[in-house]
Amino acid sequence: MSEDDNMEEYPTEIHDYLAAFEKSLGSVDNMLKTMMSVSRSELLQKANPLEQAKLDLVSVYTLNSMFWVYLATQGINPKEHPVKQELERIRTYMNKVKEITDKKKASKLDKGAASRFVKNALWEPNAENEQISKTPSKGKKRQ
Repeated sequence: MSEDDNMEEYPTEIHDYLAAFEKSLGSVDNMLKTMMSVSRSELLQKANPLEQAKLDLVSVYTLNSMFWVYLATQGINPKEHPVKQELERIRTYMNKVKEITDKKKASKLDKGAASRFVKNALWEPNAENEQISKTPSKGKKRQ
């Protein structure tokens, strides 16, 4: 079967969409092969708890997303299926993990350095400044 025969099987307007879909499937396949090449227990041993949570969330989100696509290919509206609520629940947990990650990345306040900075930035009268302020200014006459 030649490529011209395949072109006649579906409208030409969707050719670009199908090509992009095929490319995406290839990417998913490559990613899954990479993930499956290492055992899950080996991955979890090397990861800290936050990384383990991220790995679990990505895995379950991917699985549910693939089920979403499967439902769509079977003519079932995934928006009316419980998989939609499951994806929303997973996204909620992904956002929580992201907040934790962002908090860890946020700069921490060094109270000692901050107090030294503020103390040095503020004007403090010292002996030289007191003498200058006690001498009359040139523009004023003494009485």
